[in-house]
Amino acid sequence: MTDIPHPTASGLGTFERWLSVWVGLAIGAGLLLGNIFPGVFSALASLEIASVNLPVAVLIWAMVYPMMVGVDFGALRQVGDKPKGLVVTLVVNWLIKPFTMAALGVLFFNYVFAGLIPPEDAQAYLAGVILLGAAPCTAMVFVWSNLTRGDATYTLVQVSVNDVIMVFAFAPIVAFLLGVTDIVVPWDTLLLSVGLYVLLPLLAGYLTRRKLVTQGGEAEVDRFKARVQPFSIMGLLVTVVLLFGFQGEVILDRPLIIVLIAVPLLIQSYGIFFVAYGAAWAWRIPFNVAAPCAMIGTSNFFELAVAVAISLFGLGSGAALATVVGVLVEVPVMLSLVAFANRTQHWFPKEGDAS
Repeated sequence: MTDIPHPTASGLGTFERWLSVWVGLAIGAGLLLGNIFPGVFSALASLEIASVNLPVAVLIWAMVYPMMVGVDFGALRQVGDKPKGLVVTLVVNWLIKPFTMAALGVLFFNYVFAGLIPPEDAQAYLAGVILLGAAPCTAMVFVWSNLTRGDATYTLVQVSVNDVIMVFAFAPIVAFLLGVTDIVVPWDTLLLSVGLYVLLPLLAGYLTRRKLVTQGGEAEVDRFKARVQPFSIMGLLVTVVLLFGFQGEVILDRPLIIVLIAVPLLIQSYGIFFVAYGAAWAWRIPFNVAAPCAMIGTSNFFELAVAVAISLFGLGSGAALATVVGVLVEVPVMLSLVAFANRTQHWFPKEGDAS
């Protein structure tokens, strides 16, 4: 299987490179506007149908839909071409990552930080990090793969496989982990969230992609994604503004909470990377497969986590806040891991040299 370019496998643009800065500015704007216009935010919070906040649903779709257009299910036919990397990806994403994230959340929120966080808030933050841990990355992994000169076709295969698995595995894993940690979650709301934010965007993306390919091939898909990508970024930033508008009073009273939430997320991110990267090294997987297979488990599908946290626990919940902190830390963490991977690529065999 040869490396082929992919529309989302472009380098990290200026805006994406500084995503944490823009998210930080959106946080500041949310805190400011939430205190100046509390009535407006209360009105937005009341626009709900079946536990789904309508303004946020529109914003989440703006984020998720462009990513789903980039998923090529035709790549699933190549799923067995490079099985070692895919095995590492699937084991780490679905058998290790959700459970280590839940364990770290319990350790830090219920024990290490017990004197700093009220018990009810600790449970909410725990729910948020569990949602992050159960949602492996989709679109952004193409960027991380490209920055490590990863195999673009392999990256496309692993994202497509993970998206299919996510449709069936995300809800059961989240429900199990929330239950184990004594957090009550309504199954109907969870399933509705998965259908609304995974299944339907995936179907819409598939139909859109098929139409675009018929009209002009992959070049037409590229052009379409370039047109809609700004809406995806704006959807993310406006969602952050809304979330922090509702969280403003809590955060201003306890600004340390952002740091406390970030601690287990940082440990999880670096820990999962080194588990996957180490397994790839031990199995003598070529670097252009090893790097992306470690990156996808380290990065999160935070758009899904944010959406489900809002649906299950509300816009002003600690769970929603925890998922947004995940957005804040992700880009600098991933860039540091890209740099590490590029410096250590000589540890791995090259394509065709692996035993």
